[in-house]
Amino acid sequence: MDYGLQKGKGSIHETEQKQRSTGGDLHFDFVVTTEGGDFRGPYAQGPRGGRFIYIGIGTSAGQFDSIWTRRLKIPLADLLPEPGVSYQARIPGTGRDGSPTCATTRPIGGWTPSRDV
Repeated sequence: MDYGLQKGKGSIHETEQKQRSTGGDLHFDFVVTTEGGDFRGPYAQGPRGGRFIYIGIGTSAGQFDSIWTRRLKIPLADLLPEPGVSYQARIPGTGRDGSPTCATTRPIGGWTPSRDV
């Protein structure tokens, strides 16, 4: 199954950092900025005050032979950024029924400062 980070909005978006899942962790690196208390940038989706990141799955990530067409929505609302700090989040990639996770999924343990900084 392929997963990819959505850059841009609507029908003119691109899929970046496409990765094939083999059961281990996948990593997506992206930058969002804040301006006036709002998240900005080509990866920040949704309305002001309700921004999120999309991860496309299957055909939504460009894997056209997949039986799945899904997107994983990761809310940014719980993230209280500090300037110059990188954050990471862990998201379950498989749902309770064994299919790829989709819809709104909150990070396990919330957003945490990255140790890779």
